[in-house]
Amino acid sequence: MESIGVLMTCTPMYPYLIEELEKRFTLYKLQNAPDKTQFINSNKNSIHAIVGNAGFDADAKLIDQLPKLEIVSSYSVGLDKVDLPKFYWEVSCIIGLGRIGMAIATRAEAFSCPISYYARKERRDVKYKYFPSVVELAANCQILVIACALTEETRHIVNRVVMNSLGPKGVLINIGRGPYVDEPELVSALLEGRLGGTGLDVFEDEPNVPEQLFGLENVVLLPHVGSGTVETRKAMADLVVGKLEAHFLNKPLLTPVV
Repeated sequence: MESIGVLMTCTPMYPYLIEELEKRFTLYKLQNAPDKTQFINSNKNSIHAIVGNAGFDADAKLIDQLPKLEIVSSYSVGLDKVDLPKFYWEVSCIIGLGRIGMAIATRAEAFSCPISYYARKERRDVKYKYFPSVVELAANCQILVIACALTEETRHIVNRVVMNSLGPKGVLINIGRGPYVDEPELVSALLEGRLGGTGLDVFEDEPNVPEQLFGLENVVLLPHVGSGTVETRKAMADLVVGKLEAHFLNKPLLTPVV
């Protein structure tokens, strides 16, 4: 972690804290800089964290100057010196609001993410904003998650038009099925900067993955292991057994499709 830059906004600070920070990170001491604006501009791409206290923490101006900032860790109690609205999560949009889509929405909502969704029809039992088309949905969000069923209707539901609507600051997340996404168009959108980034657990031609994706820093790839925990696999097995038992005992099926 020595290459990770930490900006200390105030001095003097407790000597032990400074010592521990310098052991683990590259420490930038803002208060020691004769020209603070020049100091920030010279080091802004190296600073990933801020350490402050009740007197000096992270206001909106400072946050805006640090494009790589990920975290503010305060030495004191209280949040009055931290511009919290700057850390609010982006608008999350979900394609498909079934069981998995609702689970994603619940988790995103816990992080204060505004939630919108697209589905075949609007749900009256949720408070999330509904959009009647995927293009319109993508144009109004920063994070687009696909969680619908794969059918002929949803194959390539995320195409060039949708990616362009999501835009150069948007992020596409696919944890469902690879064919939701027009993969050649995804590669082009990323290479040309028309899409901000993507996180993929599934691919259109598994196990084959487009080579261009491996070299991009704005791409996170996983080998289809989204359900790969002991707890989840056990729950999946229990569901299979439960459905069989329900059928043969003439009870209502747990997750009927047809």
